[in-house]
Amino acid sequence: MKAVLQSSYGPPRQLRTGDVPRPVAGPGEVLLQVHAASVHADVWHMVRGVPYVLRLMGAGVRRPRNPIPGTDAAGVVAEVGPGATRYAPGDAVFGEVIAGMQWRNGGAYAEYVAVPEGRLEPKPATLTYEEAAALPTAGLIALMAVRSECRVGDGDRVLVNGGAGAVGMLAVQIAKADGAHVTAVDAGDRHDLLASIGADEVLDYRRDDFTAGPVRYDAIIDIPGNHPYSRVKRVLTDRGRYAWIGHDAYGSRGRRWLGSLPLGMRFMAGSMRDPHLPRPSEAAPGEDGMRVLAELAAAGRLRPVVEQTYPLDEAATALEHLESGTARGRLVLVTSAGAG
Repeated sequence: MKAVLQSSYGPPRQLRTGDVPRPVAGPGEVLLQVHAASVHADVWHMVRGVPYVLRLMGAGVRRPRNPIPGTDAAGVVAEVGPGATRYAPGDAVFGEVIAGMQWRNGGAYAEYVAVPEGRLEPKPATLTYEEAAALPTAGLIALMAVRSECRVGDGDRVLVNGGAGAVGMLAVQIAKADGAHVTAVDAGDRHDLLASIGADEVLDYRRDDFTAGPVRYDAIIDIPGNHPYSRVKRVLTDRGRYAWIGHDAYGSRGRRWLGSLPLGMRFMAGSMRDPHLPRPSEAAPGEDGMRVLAELAAAGRLRPVVEQTYPLDEAATALEHLESGTARGRLVLVTSAGAG
């Protein structure tokens, strides 16, 4: 089968495509014929190999343990492994292809990948394969921020800083689905995009400092973390909640060894005394997170915005587009099955 191959850490241009043996579905797994696989920040971290600590967290020290990148995919079940009973050949599904931390290669950038059946959900008929592939990792992060960490409810005033990014666009839609009034912050040239996904108000981060305004928010979901928390806290209501995502801006902030982990640990420690910060027990969407995302999509409340698709041969170009920060929507790889 055809797959994207990564033999070392470094710039996306190192990636190549080649022929490798088709995987076999093991116990409790299905063999997924991939139609589409998303390009997202966790994949970029794995290709670049930064922050360096990820190499010690199971990704591989000198080179990736799994030479095929990609963690989010949508496609059709081709075969069912021993003991797998949830799906049958021909079922359209989507999900994360590996369990746990996504800072490792999962093999989704290929024509086939073996996936634990519990990582998949039936693809909603409302979504294309490209849209479904763009939903899992970013959607789970957004769901965690909106529902688990910020506990957004009907009538809440919510601000999403970085609203036009992968997580931000889904956080805006989930908060709207939960009845919130949503203000989204991003570059001015993306305001039409934010309005199209339901944002009630939009702010241009280059002109408007939301931490200096008079409005107070019941929840702030902060993807870039480009304001000190001491300032953000001023515009939270007394019961307001703050969810920090920790996007590293594709290495531009120079945190090459530990990335955003030290700041995340400080927020975790601070949550023991600061009621605005979610405690670690709240920082998970739950085992049914993928099912919730699928239900929201099926109901027409959640839909990823796909800007551009690329064939597997152009995975490097897609990742370069991602790290440029200029994308106005999600970037997705498609295989020959998906293109057909």
